Amino acid sequence: MKLPLSWLKDYVDIDLNLEQLARLLTMAGLEVEEVTLVGLPMPPEEHLQFKYSGLTWEKEKFVVAQINEVMPHPNADRLVLCSLDDGNGELVVLTGAPNLYPYKGVGRLEQPLKVAYAREGARLYDGHQTGQVVTTLKRTKIRGVESFSMVCSEKELGISEEHDGVIILDPDAPTGMPLVDYMGDAVFEISILPNMIRDACVLGTAREVAAITGQPLKMPEHTIPMSGESILGKVSLDITDAQLNPRFVLGLVRGVKPLPSPYRVQRRLRLAGMRPINSIVDATNYVMFELGEPLHAFDYDTLVRRAGGKSPTIITRAAAEGEKLTTLDGVERTLSSYTVVVADTAGSLSLAGVMGGMESEVTDETRNVLLEGAAWNFINTRRTVSSQKLQSEAAYRFSRGVHPALAEQGVLVGLQRMADWSGGEIAQGLVDAYPQPYEDPSITLSMDAVKRVLGIDLEPAQAAALLEKIGFACQVQEDSLVAKSPSNRVDIGTGVVGEADVLEEIARLYGYDNFPVMALKDEMPPAHEDRSIQLEEKVRDLLAGFGLQEIMTYRFTSPEKETRLLPAGSPPEPVEYVTLQNPITPDRSVMRRSQLAAMLEIMEKNARLQTRLAMFEVGQEFHPVTGSLLPDERLMLTIGLTGTGREQQWDNPAGKAMDFFDLKGIIEALLDRMHIKDTRFEPADRMPYHPGKCALMYCGEQEIGILGELHPLIKQNYDFGQAPVLAAELKLAEILTLVPGWFDTVPVPALPPVLEDLAVIVDEDMPAVRVLETILQGGGKLLKEARLFDVFRGEQIGAGKKSLAYSLTYQATDRTLTDKDAAQVRQRIIRRLEQELGARIRS
Repeated sequence: MKLPLSWLKDYVDIDLNLEQLARLLTMAGLEVEEVTLVGLPMPPEEHLQFKYSGLTWEKEKFVVAQINEVMPHPNADRLVLCSLDDGNGELVVLTGAPNLYPYKGVGRLEQPLKVAYAREGARLYDGHQTGQVVTTLKRTKIRGVESFSMVCSEKELGISEEHDGVIILDPDAPTGMPLVDYMGDAVFEISILPNMIRDACVLGTAREVAAITGQPLKMPEHTIPMSGESILGKVSLDITDAQLNPRFVLGLVRGVKPLPSPYRVQRRLRLAGMRPINSIVDATNYVMFELGEPLHAFDYDTLVRRAGGKSPTIITRAAAEGEKLTTLDGVERTLSSYTVVVADTAGSLSLAGVMGGMESEVTDETRNVLLEGAAWNFINTRRTVSSQKLQSEAAYRFSRGVHPALAEQGVLVGLQRMADWSGGEIAQGLVDAYPQPYEDPSITLSMDAVKRVLGIDLEPAQAAALLEKIGFACQVQEDSLVAKSPSNRVDIGTGVVGEADVLEEIARLYGYDNFPVMALKDEMPPAHEDRSIQLEEKVRDLLAGFGLQEIMTYRFTSPEKETRLLPAGSPPEPVEYVTLQNPITPDRSVMRRSQLAAMLEIMEKNARLQTRLAMFEVGQEFHPVTGSLLPDERLMLTIGLTGTGREQQWDNPAGKAMDFFDLKGIIEALLDRMHIKDTRFEPADRMPYHPGKCALMYCGEQEIGILGELHPLIKQNYDFGQAPVLAAELKLAEILTLVPGWFDTVPVPALPPVLEDLAVIVDEDMPAVRVLETILQGGGKLLKEARLFDVFRGEQIGAGKKSLAYSLTYQATDRTLTDKDAAQVRQRIIRRLEQELGARIRS
């Protein structure tokens, strides 16, 4: 939320500097993220703790001036000469502002125009250049007329990007006053937590400031002149579901004329992030930022026309499935049956609590306005925002909870603003339907609870005094108090939850930095090791050490995203998901069944930015269990690789792409460092992997994962380059159970090994792993290592055959092996290969 300081000062006196106020708000739970200066001088740099930006309006260079007459330029049709008084006397100023053309040549103005005036030498932004380009006003001649100063637009002063015309200030602006004194401001950008939506308005924040500083809260008195005829009989209300719409209030103002709002109003709305429209629409937005109650204005005559000339009936109801409504942004929307709409007998008018419809919007021709203030079910509003992908300032507030009591107050103040700025008469009375009154909870709080939870000693009267500052009604008892929540907030719960909420308020108001520093008196509980967590962390450390980058993806997804793991055009298999009742967005409506799908999304986004991707994630997959409320949460380790295996170097100029064996090597290294033995890989044919480049991984008879290259038909569902995409899905929970608690260590060999190579010719379909196992079995204890280093196919060894070359290491722990010892081991290996595999030795 953007909050102008000048607006805040309407409600509470502030004698703090910007740094102090920003810190105070932050410590109260309203985190100030940035402060933007509008015309104010920069604070001393040594005290700077927040980000400031803005243009300084020097007092002697920028002042309020008045234009007494607008005269034509003698040599240019698009330029005018203004007779201007800047407080030091009258002078002539040249400008080309289009909004001054209507006054050209009409003589002395009965009502002078108050403007923002920059004198010679002023530094300001160039209104004719893109961005914020600073320029200095210098004396020059334009079409034969000397120019040395200017009347300013908002862009030139750094207020907004508006530069089509000069600023026309309100008539009461004092001529000659330094502009920084008249309208200099500081805009606080505040992060509003969801449970503090009551402070997403000027009054809410002012209430917090007043409570903490001890200053009185200045509540403006609103006198609502209801001089028009009664609203009775002009409109009726029908609320079909009080759970979804607990309150709805209507007011009527007749004879209005939409005009530009007073400049003070326009400026504040712009600083708060809203675009001024006209005096009717601006009134609704102004009250929303002022009081926290979103309002909506209907063209009353349009509603009468839709009702066939009769008084309209406003209905709040659930939309029909597939019902259409064109909202104010010009988009025709298809509504769901859970979407609440404001309607009349002719159809829907607006999305309740989110955005109005185009047909009944206020236009320049509007003369009679029906003003709505309401309260809506915040969960339903949140669901509508999510399904329609439509955010608005009203939805931001209603989706977090707005107290129904604000509806009446907002409508009354809104009617007054409209009548003040647009003319017209306010109809007597309101149409107010309140079928489900909100009961503000009363919480009984003992001082023992304050001591136990907060660690401070307070008397009931002290705690009550803190709470009363923010509107709680308190009754003090002997050693407790009863606090009733104020009628501007719905975040205070009941029972134990309500007690915690009230304790939080006491802590905020007492001041977190006022809590005493205390050491724990009790003995710290013993820390117990959780082996599974420790092993999980070891897996992360090892993979990071291998050069992989850990990622964390959303556990939420959509079925459509996971169907990308199927070939395009293939019918999706019926799959059950764990669904979310209130998803944050439509594309995160279920709990994921595949961690691989989430990883491939991340790899796809990064593939255009990096030549090498090596990622892993440790997380859960969620599979529904029939007859159980809780799903089966499977702890998985997913690995993804694509791109070059290492950076391009003199000996690797092309940057060889990673393949299946790079992935297999990472997994084998991981298992080796975790001391997991007896694992094997077997060829597999399983989507989404490439047949012939995919393997299942086993430990004994237990399947513990799958790895391979992504199938070409699956790969084309993603935006990847030419390099293969490699992935592994490992059942980490099962793998961690295989990690031994103890493992043997062996000393570094003191005796030299015997090294030799052995090339074996076998059938093409013979797995290399089986050849390796046979060699190790034949070598016995003296064969310490056998490593495949070459595979050869060719006419020399015959069709359907392949040659596998292994490097063998013989070594004993108690003696140096002789050539005879090595020859005996070699013969045992050869015999076993010939007998069990039908292999022959390649000479």
